Amino acid sequence: MHRMLGLAVAMTLALTGGAHAHGPARLKTERTVVLDAAPDEVWRVIGRFDDMNWHPAVARTAMTPEGAPADVPEESTRVLHLKAESGDPTITERLMSLDPEKRQYKYMITDVAVAVLPVTNYSSTLQVKDKDGKAEVTWKAGFYRGYPNNDPPADLNDDAAMAAVNGIHQAGLDALAERFGKAE
Repeated sequence: MHRMLGLAVAMTLALTGGAHAHGPARLKTERTVVLDAAPDEVWRVIGRFDDMNWHPAVARTAMTPEGAPADVPEESTRVLHLKAESGDPTITERLMSLDPEKRQYKYMITDVAVAVLPVTNYSSTLQVKDKDGKAEVTWKAGFYRGYPNNDPPADLNDDAAMAAVNGIHQAGLDALAERFGKAE
């Protein structure tokens, strides 16, 4: 009987310890801006998966392999070449869905160095809605921090991941607001 009780206590302690050893939680963010432009006008600028020149951090966009289609979910892959003082930092993304009628596409990052963007398992949606004749652009994402284990270094923790993604999204939305103007 004592042996069974001892085993039960040992299992309980083992399971309790394991509960604290889980990995990071999925992080989510959503940014929105209402622009002084028609939704279709804004969609013509940001709705092409093969062209992200509207974003100030992107030097150029290339489809891979060269000549690949830009509008085939699960097949269209783009490489974003980022502006940088040295090197050629890139982010590779795959189109997951495209709905021109909803003016929306979803994509996921398939390859990025955590030194470039401190995240893993990143997926995102970019959408333009009609808000009283104006373009409401929403950019949302879900992702994990760049360090998958417990006790991450400061540059790969939840705060660093959230700050990096919010910075990228906000820079893009700010560039659109500069281009089209913000709706009052």
